[in-house]
Amino acid sequence: MPRALVLGSPIGHSLSPVLHRAAYASLGLTDWAYAAHDVDEAAFPAFVAGLGPQVRGLSLTMPLKEIAFTVADPVSDRARGAGAINTFVRTESGWSGDNTDIAGIVAALRGADLEVGPAPVGLVLGAGATARSALVALRELGSREITACARHTDRAWDSLEELAESLDVQLTVRPLIEWFDVSADLAVSTLPGAGGLAAAESLARSGSRLAGVRLLDVAYADWPTPLASAAAVAGAQVVSGLHMLVHQAVEQVEQMTGHRPDWRTLLAAGEDELARRVRALGQD
Repeated sequence: MPRALVLGSPIGHSLSPVLHRAAYASLGLTDWAYAAHDVDEAAFPAFVAGLGPQVRGLSLTMPLKEIAFTVADPVSDRARGAGAINTFVRTESGWSGDNTDIAGIVAALRGADLEVGPAPVGLVLGAGATARSALVALRELGSREITACARHTDRAWDSLEELAESLDVQLTVRPLIEWFDVSADLAVSTLPGAGGLAAAESLARSGSRLAGVRLLDVAYADWPTPLASAAAVAGAQVVSGLHMLVHQAVEQVEQMTGHRPDWRTLLAAGEDELARRVRALGQD
């Protein structure tokens, strides 16, 4: 039986099993199975080495997106550029590494009704691995000017400057508390809970307007997040991270199985599962 896995630590919250299993069912891939395993950085190389040939693909989440480079060969250009791998596909000689987060961000931001000029100004909140993927995605959408806002601006420069130069992007770095002052068309927040809350609170205090901004918050649990709510009140068009997760999963399923599912099937499955989790919390 062909199998695929999602690895990370912690992994219990992952929606990937729900999305991939929905894809298999819709495609008639009844012989495929998908499971989650809690694997940290220290255990990752040995865990992957011990997988049998029935495992055809791996979805990688935090904290494995960088250590994956020590195992993957070959590595796609987009994964190497972003400095992050979230997809392994078995080859005759080992594992190929790719980054489908980039395609997920592009599709989520583009949606069905994206109306911006040929060179939209980009904004990224955060400076980690997902922020690098966001930088690549914004460049694919035509951005030549991108501002990164982070709590630690020196770390942001270290993480993003070389990548921006390779993409021919004019990068500006500003403190996170100034993010709402950036005149942007497309924005991606990669901030975890505390960072997202800080960004939301600073926006609310400022009274700034975000009309004309399309903001993707890569978070999807407890939606809407404080940042998503504050941005919507300020006039932004807000997109849930579930859309990014769905579109990157579509890419993964196609690479692993050779069949491309309808993203709307995965979105419906993800929405149902999130609603189920909310109901379960309410019963506790």
